[in-house]
Amino acid sequence: MQQQRDQQDRSPFAIRNVRLFVAFRVLFNARFYYPVFTILFLDYGLTIEQFALLNTVWAITIVCAEVPSGALADLLGRKRLLVLTSALMIVELSVIAFIPIANMTLVFWAFFINRILSGLAEAMASGADEAIAYDSLVAQGNPAHWPRVLSVQMRVKALAGIISMTVGALIYDPDVVNHILGWFGIDGTITQQSSMRYPIFLTLLLGLLALWTTTQMRENESQPERDEAPITLETIWRAGQLTLKAGLWILKTPFALAIILFGMMYDHVLRMIITLTSQYYRLIELPEASFGVIMAGMSILGLVIPRIAEYMVKTFTPVQNTAWLALIALMALVGLSWFIPYFGVIPMALVMIGLMLTAFFSSHYLNQITSSEQRATVLSFKGLAFNLAYGIIGVLFALLMQQLRVKNQLAHSDWTAELIGDEAFRQSLGWFPWYASLLIVALTLYCRHALKETPAPTEVS
Repeated sequence: MQQQRDQQDRSPFAIRNVRLFVAFRVLFNARFYYPVFTILFLDYGLTIEQFALLNTVWAITIVCAEVPSGALADLLGRKRLLVLTSALMIVELSVIAFIPIANMTLVFWAFFINRILSGLAEAMASGADEAIAYDSLVAQGNPAHWPRVLSVQMRVKALAGIISMTVGALIYDPDVVNHILGWFGIDGTITQQSSMRYPIFLTLLLGLLALWTTTQMRENESQPERDEAPITLETIWRAGQLTLKAGLWILKTPFALAIILFGMMYDHVLRMIITLTSQYYRLIELPEASFGVIMAGMSILGLVIPRIAEYMVKTFTPVQNTAWLALIALMALVGLSWFIPYFGVIPMALVMIGLMLTAFFSSHYLNQITSSEQRATVLSFKGLAFNLAYGIIGVLFALLMQQLRVKNQLAHSDWTAELIGDEAFRQSLGWFPWYASLLIVALTLYCRHALKETPAPTEVS
């Protein structure tokens, strides 16, 4: 009994896999090119429609690989999948880090390969990293501490984001790089074609560290060691059976389905906005060198929001938390559509808050009701739903941009292609509040009916 009490009181961060989970999340997600993500594609010579479609390829790749990878993680071992994830991260970054930009066809296909490999890496990580940490917490600590683990993970990731985004945006600007070189008495001759690769190089270094981190993880002692398990036809068949079983469980568990549907709805809308951040900042008259500082400043929210999310899951019901998310998301989308110079960063901050809360709530509630033997697979279904929706909205956005571009070209024949594209972008964001409102109403009506006889938990343990 005393041993049980000691285990219940044990800090979750005394557990090796929990610490490594936090480290992996930081290294995998703290990408130096995030503050210039959109304009990185554009400065390589791609169009914003190509950018949207390439990210749809990324999402579709995740959709195709998400659930099978989760099932294989449950069968073969989460560590193996995470090691592969880190290796894919290294290859995906190397493809665009060293590609010459003389041939635009080659550049497009390089980014196409990058998006596929990135999608595979995301799929391999999704579910497996949470599952290995959560099961370690169950076996060696207290699963009630999981909200604390999520909170600390998000805050550490936010600190890393502050550093990576500030540095990434600064080194992307050749003038800043040349100015820094001047401090050391070096004549600066760095051009945009060189400096735009620097954030990618630094992220590649994080990929190497992520690979080392995943090799240090261990499968949980409470489950069979699976690191050396061979991949056979029988294994693939069992993975398919596990996938089917987890999918049927979700469909038969209204609360699990509601978590995934609502999380999917908020995530894909807000994430689409995040991928367009740098172009949005350009149009609210912010200088490019400020992008990283602004996004790093917003990352400070990651030090505060997890604490608030912990309080919310203890104080409010899932339905109430969903209502809070709806309010935040709609306020953000309406504010963005106004394109207020400088102060337009405020609704973008609300987008960041909405995404953090969505990630926290969906992880907490889904882990709470899912059994260990299918946890990675169920979490992969969540990732599949999120990325399927993101892929769909990417296609819809590209089509919308194309239509608006043609419309503006006909109405303003004297405008340059850049002006036409900018105006189409402004008009496109005006569609987002209506799209989100329609989805919120539809899902609320559906889930209200589905949960009528099986109400969601009102408090968490």
